[in-house]
Amino acid sequence: MSRLTGIVIAKDEEEMIADCLDSLSFCDERILVDNSSTDRTADIAKHMGVYVKTARETDFARLRTTGLEEAKGAWVFYLDADERVSKKLQDEILKLVAGADVPHSAYRVARQNYYYGKHLWPHVEYMERLFQKQYLKRWTGRLHETPEVIGSIGDLSGTIDHFTHRDLSSMVKKTIVWSRVEAELRLAAGHPQMSWWRFPRVMFTAFFNSYIRQKGYSVGVVGLIESMYQAFSIFITYARLWEMQQEENRQE
Repeated sequence: MSRLTGIVIAKDEEEMIADCLDSLSFCDERILVDNSSTDRTADIAKHMGVYVKTARETDFARLRTTGLEEAKGAWVFYLDADERVSKKLQDEILKLVAGADVPHSAYRVARQNYYYGKHLWPHVEYMERLFQKQYLKRWTGRLHETPEVIGSIGDLSGTIDHFTHRDLSSMVKKTIVWSRVEAELRLAAGHPQMSWWRFPRVMFTAFFNSYIRQKGYSVGVVGLIESMYQAFSIFITYARLWEMQQEENRQE
């Protein structure tokens, strides 16, 4: 039985997937859950000796659970296609999974975001990524997925480097796809009817969180662009929601 399985969920990530999977070369087993890619993502993974499980989902929790079901390792570690494992985190994980007395069922990892390939964002996220498989029951949540874990969750000191928002074209493409899912979730949850004043409110909140609370101002022009883009992205989501609400009202 393998000690550690690395799991990646990806769709149309041929430019990023090789480096991502190479970053998981310390794992005993690597699994790519390929969400019906139309490019060479799956072929690249197979060429690297990675097991590929094909899926067709808009539910991220289901995709992560699929990877869990396929894994043979006693431990599972999740990484996204645009993420890389730091050397410190790799050493920390290997030491942990080799140990006999493990204090926690799962572990959070700090994720450092890089914009436009090199600009380090000051705000650090913490995400559950390493699990003893027997204690990870499943994932829930269609888009912002959450693990269901039996037992306690600890913290690791190593980091994941996240190379997000590499250029405007990929940013807009991602927004077009996922803003619809976000809007559908809000509609299903019974979101109040969109009024004119809701748009500037959510856009200002998104900009303020990114530029002020997360200290985007400290990284110059990139921080301003990213924060303005966050406001644009949330506008698209709520504009889609408004469209869906209008369609529902016409059908009543």
